[in-house]
Amino acid sequence: MTELTPLETLLGVEQGDDLSLPDQLAGLYGRLRFPPTRGQYVISNFVTTLDGVVALMAPGHESGGAVSGYNQHDRMVMGILRAVSDAVVVGAGTLRSVPEHLWTAQYIFPSLADEYVQLRTSLGKPESPLNVIVTGSGNLVPNFLVFQSQEVPVLIVTTPRGAKRIEALSMPPSVKVIAVEKDGPVSAGAILNATNEARQSDMVLVEGGPMLMGDFFAGRRLHELFITLAPQVAGRDGSVERPGLVSGKRFAPDDPRWGTLVGVKRAGDHLFLRYSFMQTDS
Repeated sequence: MTELTPLETLLGVEQGDDLSLPDQLAGLYGRLRFPPTRGQYVISNFVTTLDGVVALMAPGHESGGAVSGYNQHDRMVMGILRAVSDAVVVGAGTLRSVPEHLWTAQYIFPSLADEYVQLRTSLGKPESPLNVIVTGSGNLVPNFLVFQSQEVPVLIVTTPRGAKRIEALSMPPSVKVIAVEKDGPVSAGAILNATNEARQSDMVLVEGGPMLMGDFFAGRRLHELFITLAPQVAGRDGSVERPGLVSGKRFAPDDPRWGTLVGVKRAGDHLFLRYSFMQTDS
């Protein structure tokens, strides 16, 4: 049982039918709705400082927890989004920053594990979402928890060159590898196609990092962005890159990506924002 206080809803204009959240999750989060769509629906979840830093890039402070201040409401929301998703997509850089992580709801917020399982069961979803790791180079470490635990199904999406490198790593047989048609950057469309090939995935959650986010925005394959605004200023001095939400792509002023604010929730000094990008091409 958690001691969290309920999120305060300041704005909620999302469309669609309410998901039937278990009582405790409904009491903490409030209403959760997604618009009816055909095919895959792609959402993303990030935490950022007031000055736009999503990763501190400092030893011992690599995870998003260092950005949020290890905020429990942020973890609770992350758990809900993982619980409603068929697949969670992360880049190899994100994986290397948290090598002992599993991308499941109960892993990020164990005290609500039973409620997350109940939610997935009510939605007719398997016990755990497919954990999708994206790497162009195939530069992975086979003893990372996500590969060795066998607690979650794992898909690696890579290039032909990366697949050859992964083959030499002797990954466990529970890890599936799908190579796209050619070497080079792996597009968002190719990632989603591979994900659906491995498992029917109507709801896909992208958790980064910034390079991967750039690819999804560039391909106009992101429908919604959930973003936690943490009340800290991290700063930048040029000694190390502290990335923002997107890296590797530039959109404005020629081709900006504008979102529509559809939800605002609050817990203390943290804000939980939700933006729709439904003009996205599917």
